Parts: sequence; C-alpha cells; structure tokens
Amino acid sequence: MTKKEKGKKIETWNDEELENFEEETIEEETIEEEGELSVDVYQDRNNIIVKSTIAGVEPEDVDVSFDNDMLTIRGKRKEDLSVDEENYFYKECYWGSFSRSIILPVDIIPEKIKATIKNGILTIKLPKTKKRDINIKIKDEN
Repeated sequence: MTKKEKGKKIETWNDEELENFEEETIEEETIEEEGELSVDVYQDRNNIIVKSTIAGVEPEDVDVSFDNDMLTIRGKRKEDLSVDEENYFYKECYWGSFSRSIILPVDIIPEKIKATIKNGILTIKLPKTKKRDINIKIKDEN
C-alpha cells in the first residue's frame, strides 16, 4: 500500500514486511567483520620475509598457512572485557579476527618456512628456491 504526499511517493509496510526487514537487519549486524592485517614483504638474497605487528596476540591465536604460492595469516586479538564501554575516552585499537593473504612473487621451499613472534612482531621467513638454468638440446627432425 502506498500513499502520495505532495507529489512524493511514501512507502508503507505491513507488519509481516516490517518483521522480515528487522530480522534481516539483525542478521547483518551479527556478522563479524574481519580486520586486514598490515604487512611488510621484502626479500634478501635467500628469503622472502613477511613482517607484521600483532601486539597483544598470543602465538597460539595465530595461524600461518602456505598453499601453492599463497601465504595466509589468520588470528584473533582478544579484547579486555573487564573495562565497561562507558569508561573509554578513546577506542581506536582493532579487536577481533584478522587475516591477510599474500601471493608470493617467487617459488619458495615450503618445508623450510619459519615463523617467530618477538616484541609483538610476527616475522615469517620463506626460503627461495635456487634458480637453475636448464639447457635444452634441440633435436633436428629434418
């Protein structure tokens, strides 16, 4: 059912339509957003190195995986729930789940990947494979 008011169309909903809208809105609000992890990615002669600040995250709350040419870091930063919301003056830190996937530009040796956390910095070293020149002999089929 619609009403007209000074040339404008006003939409009205019945009780069932309104209830469906409220249910959809509640479902959208409960979906947890995931933060994107900031990273530095660089190389030295033998490795690709990935660094990220993950202060406040325990090593057991971080998962690092490698599949084909993609490195994925996932984790969760747990919020201190002992502080009531009304007692905050600023609340700028990200709390909750985070992840980051990085496509690596070179081939690496997966079984030699090492990850460490020191002073809130995650460092992942991915050893590069050695490039070898392969000479291919050409056979004359004439």
